[in-house]
Amino acid sequence: MRNDIHPNYREVVFWDLSSDFKFITRSTIETSENITWEDGTVYPVYKVEVSSKSHPFYTGKNVLVDTAGRVDKFRKRYGTKETTEAEA
Repeated sequence: MRNDIHPNYREVVFWDLSSDFKFITRSTIETSENITWEDGTVYPVYKVEVSSKSHPFYTGKNVLVDTAGRVDKFRKRYGTKETTEAEA
């Protein structure tokens, strides 16, 4: 096998900002920030907006997660289609 062709596969902390939930898993994602875990070990951290702790499907709560106004942006860009009498 050739050397130095594989990405760096290591433990990374994923931090759900909406629920302040953190978990460690192995990943090849590149990060620029680090965090000290509860055991004192320093891990790279990747911040996410939605995880299983905050997603409505997994929590059973019907919460609208619209951090960037995506619905409003869509409606502004495409608008609502007006129906004509022929279509009705």
